[in-house]
Amino acid sequence: MSDEGAATGAATDAWSDRLFGGFRKTSERLTGNLAGIVGKTRLDDAQLDDIEDALIMSDLGPRAAARIRERLAEERFERDADERAIMEVVAREIAEILRPVAKPLDVVAFPRPQVILVIGVNGSGKTTTIAKLAHLFQEQDYSVMLAAGDTFRAAAIGQLAVWADRLGIPIVKGPEGGDPASVVFDAVKAATDQGIDALIVDTAGRLQNKRELMDELAKIRRVLGRLNPEAPHDVVLVLDATNGQNALSQIEIFKEVAGVSGLIMTKLDGTARGGVLVAAAEQYGLPIHAIGVGEKIDDLRPFNPDLLARVIAGIA
Repeated sequence: MSDEGAATGAATDAWSDRLFGGFRKTSERLTGNLAGIVGKTRLDDAQLDDIEDALIMSDLGPRAAARIRERLAEERFERDADERAIMEVVAREIAEILRPVAKPLDVVAFPRPQVILVIGVNGSGKTTTIAKLAHLFQEQDYSVMLAAGDTFRAAAIGQLAVWADRLGIPIVKGPEGGDPASVVFDAVKAATDQGIDALIVDTAGRLQNKRELMDELAKIRRVLGRLNPEAPHDVVLVLDATNGQNALSQIEIFKEVAGVSGLIMTKLDGTARGGVLVAAAEQYGLPIHAIGVGEKIDDLRPFNPDLLARVIAGIA
């Protein structure tokens, strides 16, 4: 094996290890909730009810739970159903739910740059996720620029500037309290002039006043439209997995406010609520571009839906 191939293999193994670690509590919660459920070659209604309740309690959500229940009701097990056999079916159905939404964020815009608005409530890990996404693009040999469009928090501007410096990429920023649309305008012009592939724009995470946030994002869209009618090419919502089902209500709100085109789910390391990833996929069907399972710069990656389904089910 070449040195490059060995390095790639090691990186893949390291990511798989983090994936297993990140979802360990989720799989333990799910298998714990399903413990003791066994049946004959067919599960009866009471057992199916218990399984559906266990799936809901594991944050997979009522829609995914009902779908999995229906699949289990159709299943005729070769031998008496035990926990492993049940979890195999659960894993297969979770994979069916995740496959259509597992879509990496590809840089395909022409003319460049591809403009990616990143949105999410304060505290969701949005700024750190932007840095991780920039690093992911760098690994694919794309040039990246950041725009500090969350001008209402000096900490957000400062944190993004620190990440830009660490990654060795340019950043466009304005004064605290300045006009976000003006920052975005300057960033798109600079990225265009410099031939940048991907421009990642941080935005304000205030949901206290939805109308104000909607107006701000609409203004950013208008400014972008004057420079590039296709922009923004992506509107990516960052979700904090530790919020469990509350993350789903954020999707609902931001779909209305910002026209979300895809999701990134963070903080999956060690939370027992990783099942919300499945709930989001089943309920909204939005592309899930990447998941974060740690604090390191390379802890954000697209995911293999079949592997992830088995990890969640505890049988990988």
